[in-house]
Amino acid sequence: MTETDRTPLPDRPADEPPTDEPPTDEPPTDASPTAGRPTDEAAVPPRRRLHPLSPLLNGARTFVVIVGAISLSQASEFGWQRFGVMLAVISVGAVVFSLVNWANTGYHVVGRELRIHEGLFWRRTRAIPLERLQTVEVRRPLLAQLTGLAELRLEVVGGGKTEAPLAFLTVADAEALRERLVHLSGRVHDQHLFAGTDTRVTPGAEHPGTPSAVAAPTAYPRADRDLPLHAVRNADLVLSQVLTPQTFFLPLGVASVLVQFSFAGNFNLVAIFSTLAAVGGVMLAPARRVLNDWGFRLWDTPLNGEGRGLRMAYGLLETRNQTVPLHRLQAVTVTWPLFWRAKSWLRVRFSVAGVAGPGDGNEQQSDRLLPVGDPETGRRLVALAMPGLDLATVRVQPPPARVRWLHPFAWSRMGVGLNARVLTVTRGVVTRELVAVPYTRIQSVRVVQGPLQRRLRLATVHVDTAGGAGAEAPDRDIHEAWALAAALTARAHAAQAAATGS
Repeated sequence: MTETDRTPLPDRPADEPPTDEPPTDEPPTDASPTAGRPTDEAAVPPRRRLHPLSPLLNGARTFVVIVGAISLSQASEFGWQRFGVMLAVISVGAVVFSLVNWANTGYHVVGRELRIHEGLFWRRTRAIPLERLQTVEVRRPLLAQLTGLAELRLEVVGGGKTEAPLAFLTVADAEALRERLVHLSGRVHDQHLFAGTDTRVTPGAEHPGTPSAVAAPTAYPRADRDLPLHAVRNADLVLSQVLTPQTFFLPLGVASVLVQFSFAGNFNLVAIFSTLAAVGGVMLAPARRVLNDWGFRLWDTPLNGEGRGLRMAYGLLETRNQTVPLHRLQAVTVTWPLFWRAKSWLRVRFSVAGVAGPGDGNEQQSDRLLPVGDPETGRRLVALAMPGLDLATVRVQPPPARVRWLHPFAWSRMGVGLNARVLTVTRGVVTRELVAVPYTRIQSVRVVQGPLQRRLRLATVHVDTAGGAGAEAPDRDIHEAWALAAALTARAHAAQAAATGS
């Protein structure tokens, strides 16, 4: 595999706040980038501590992790009396450690930075610039729900993991801090980026190789309060997980095991428990999805009175309340699983710069926009999250016919299309998928050609975003691939120039 070209885009961070305002000699205010660096120590607000029950909950969580790593066979080797003493020592140690950590942890918002101070022997202060904030999430694990507490989690640009998990706060404090952080993070962003936009599609814009002007954004009506958008029925959520390969073929697997047992005449306890464990392992993933997405609700919420975001609440054993500014979305992925097509259902996920891309491997990801829904609901939510994209009118161009030698079944589903504002890529036979990336989120465009592709005069176009998900148009004709890369680069430059007003 060789990489034949990399076309970089302007040297500008993915979420650098655009501004049309001329320089000013006025002193910085709370909305200015320098507001997070006060010159007077008296202006710095006092640090706040986490809730006093935090050491107990964190200690319990540490205790569960340690005990979970000890198997019953290892416990029996210690002897049950010694094992009980060891658990008591672990419990006390975990609580004491959490208590010391709590006593030396504090946080406060200084200007437009969230500062977290922690450490006893090695003091550490983390300053998180709020303009890099991607999402803010309030989580309530089961123990937190029982004690009336919540955990605040932040996702920032370029973060490999969740930043600043503040565990734990009261629910009221967590909600208030979330609203304040989202409010401050949005004040540096240009109004037409922060609000939704509508576009005018130019003739010929659907063809990947046809240059066309990027449509100018127009103002979209804003909400001045939370507007309910959708609530997923729990019955549909459960049925959607019944209509999965694991659940669908589970009865056949159990029946085959029972047939083998009946012919062998051996129904010992080991075989029975092994079968039950296998069934539990198969059903774990669908059951976890149901618990994670239980009671899913979505609102259109105003941010700072100038922009809009999406607020999601879901979860049964662990409730989550997440706010995602619309201008932070890097890509949207729409999926049509095979067994859902009888109900015409689809799933929608999003990607932001601070969170890994969509995927079923990590069920703890907070990337849900619609766990399951009908086409009209999906079309409405995708149009809101990705202005300029209408699922009912998406037009894509398939690859050349010689691609069928590489993908005999999937080649007709491999499409790519450009409209005035969004790149769309389709793929998949068993599970169909559509990935949409707005031009303003494109960081770079690459044309990659492997040995077999060179013989067939094909190439793959990769589109990179700050979120890491991006999109790719595989196995395009080599001339079409270069034309597509040039068109994407030109549109990305034009879209980013229009966004910054330059």
